[in-house]
Formats: sequence, structure tokens, C-alpha cells
Amino acid sequence: MTQALNGYLEVGHGPRKVLAMSGWFGSADDWRALVPALDTDAFTYVFFDYRGYGRSRERDGAFTFDEAARDVLALADHLGWDKFSLIGHSMGGVAIQHVLLAAPERIERMAGVCAVPACGSRMDETRLAAFRATVDDVERRAAIIGFSTGNRLAPRWSAHLAHESQRLSRADAFAGYLPHWAANDISARVEGNATPVKLFIGEHDPTITADLTSRTWLAWYPHSTLETLGNAGHYPMYEVPLALATALENWLKEA
Repeated sequence: MTQALNGYLEVGHGPRKVLAMSGWFGSADDWRALVPALDTDAFTYVFFDYRGYGRSRERDGAFTFDEAARDVLALADHLGWDKFSLIGHSMGGVAIQHVLLAAPERIERMAGVCAVPACGSRMDETRLAAFRATVDDVERRAAIIGFSTGNRLAPRWSAHLAHESQRLSRADAFAGYLPHWAANDISARVEGNATPVKLFIGEHDPTITADLTSRTWLAWYPHSTLETLGNAGHYPMYEVPLALATALENWLKEA
């Protein structure tokens, strides 16, 4: 019997393989604005949808990152990828580290885009409850998106992204992944890992800051570096897609 696979968007036909994992409010479609700038002769990109999201919306599951890591590796096997690099946005930063832990010998490089570190967001119960309330409240989703981009962009855009988030993710999946990036801590399992890592943050992101990234990612991965993207908050793939695509590929091509 053929193994069920998660849905994904594939772009390019190059020898270097890269898989991207989106954030809590996102899906594989988050990355579309980067596509015109990507070197599709040098790279093959797969933009992955978690169970309960996007092209995998109807796929049931436990909605954990251990499960997501197994799904990524099953997809990589299906595609014939022995080794590949990972990109993770926001909660995808935690997700890609679970993939690394599941198959360290297969991961060449990792890039985090406004990426939650291995310690999670360290939310207390009050803040966690506030985020749980967004499961059924699209206006609260929009407020978080607005805050995370520095409350400097058109409110209509935040509302649009919030509605797309609600449309493209199941409520049980959206709620299910939350504690795994908000409150779980796997930092002891990654500390000292030699995988090359590049962190991209937005200058207007109030949460994933240079200070936080230096105290977490840069402290735990000895071969990690940090780059700040100007005119961006927490969603550089929407805010500055050309700059992000260029910076990502400049780094990936160093390998």
C-alpha cells in the first residue's frame, strides 16, 4: 500500500534540495512571492504543508512536530532526497529542529526566518490562553499579525492574512501545534549541534529580536550567524520577498 504523504508545492529542478516549513498562521503558499527570485536551475524547493494545513488540510494526525518530522522524512524519501537543507518560518523554526534531531545525517544546512528557538516561546499559562483564544477568533489573529509586524502595515493586510490562516488551517490542527512551539523546550537536545545555521530577523519584529536570537540560536549552534532584514517585521516573505530570497540563496550557495 502506498504511504500517504503531506501536500506540498514544488518549485525548480536543480540539484540542491531545500524544504521549507511555514509558521503557525501560514501554509506552503506563504513562500509564493519568493518564487520569481529563486534560482530554479540550482535548487529544487519544496514548500511543505503540515497535517491540517493547506494541501494537507484533510490529513488527520496528532499535530505534533515529531509527527511533522516523520512526514518530512517520508516526503524526502518519496522525492529521492538523501540530503537536503531546511528553512523554517516562525513556529517552523521549532519544526525544522525536530527534523534535524530525527535525521541529523541528512540535513545540510538550516535557515530560520523570524524563527522560534528550540526553547519555544516560553509562554506562561496566561499568554498561552490568549493565543488559544485565536483559534475561533479571526480578529485576534489579525491583532497578533499586526503586532508582530510592528503595527506599521495596512490593517487590511493583517486581516487578510488572518482570514487566510483560518481558511487554510483546521481549528484542531491550529490548536494542536500551539503548545509544541509556545511552551516546549528541546534546547538541551540541540545545544552544540554543528549544523550550519543562518538566522534572518526583521528589524520591526518585536518578539524574535537580535537579543533573543543571540541568547538562543547563536548560543546553541556554534556555526550560526544572524542577519537583520530591513523594512520587515515577522513576515519578511510578504514584506520583503525579493530581499529574503536573495539573502537565503546567497547563504545556501556558500555550501
